[in-house]
Amino acid sequence: MRSAFVYSAGGRDAILALKYQGMIAAVEPLVAAVDLTAIVDEADFLAPVPMRGRRRVLGFNQAERITRVLAARLGQMVEIGVLHQTRASGTQARQADLADRRANVAGAFAVPTELVRRPRVLLVDDVTTSGATLGAYARVLLDAGAESVEALALARQCLYR
Repeated sequence: MRSAFVYSAGGRDAILALKYQGMIAAVEPLVAAVDLTAIVDEADFLAPVPMRGRRRVLGFNQAERITRVLAARLGQMVEIGVLHQTRASGTQARQADLADRRANVAGAFAVPTELVRRPRVLLVDDVTTSGATLGAYARVLLDAGAESVEALALARQCLYR
């Protein structure tokens, strides 16, 4: 799991504007902050973390927007729809601790095996705190036949040890 910056100051403000105010213009400068040399293994495809209810509210998935811009910079493929939620999970930000975050996403995600045709996946999200969501998605990708799963979040927020 890699991230471009710590979730604080200007980067935090830009991500919040993207997530909650639909400021899509924030994607380009945020992705420009990503050190592409940190992505050691070249992925076969990039996959954004999907979202359910918030996409209906906002009209877009910020992780998907980030993934598309990042993939264009890397010259990589984007696979939309490889990952999906099998049940509604509560918002991770509202979970009290690491154990609650892991329990919240346990068994909530799936990937059809036939969609993992290329073995190396780069999973992309906007912010990671505990890694529970990225870890749960990585597990289902590996179970579906992925050889390796790396994760990239624009920012990391360190609340748990």
